[in-house]
Amino acid sequence: MTDDATHYDRLDGPHLRGQATEAIVKAEFCRRGIPVLVPAYDNDPYDLVVDYGSEFYRLQIKTGYDGNDGTVTFETVSTRSRADGYERSDYRDRVDYFAVYSPTTERTYLIKASDASSGKMQLRYEAPANNQRAGINWHEEYGLDAVLDRLS
Repeated sequence: MTDDATHYDRLDGPHLRGQATEAIVKAEFCRRGIPVLVPAYDNDPYDLVVDYGSEFYRLQIKTGYDGNDGTVTFETVSTRSRADGYERSDYRDRVDYFAVYSPTTERTYLIKASDASSGKMQLRYEAPANNQRAGINWHEEYGLDAVLDRLS
């Protein structure tokens, strides 16, 4: 297990892990000289806005977890607890990208919201046991710098 994954395991609850992820993702953009804007309220569907090139992009920050099968897995929906169960809502048309930090790979990924799977998505960092190649989301394609290069 990597150092970041160990630190994340010690954080008490998803709220603290989410805050840590937001800080890491924000720092990744700042390290690259990309301005980051933070909404004044916590009820917006996006966590950050980045000013890249001549465009603004709304980002929903997610923590990616090891799927124990060579994948980074993250939720592409918002889940809220209600008295009658859970309410799940989609981010499509409300954010431009998911910015995902994986404590396992210690990397940040940028996935266009319109390209993300519904419910949850997996990014593969190890070859599957059956050697399948078609239809796989390879994590290198979604690395922060790779996506930023394509945007510029």
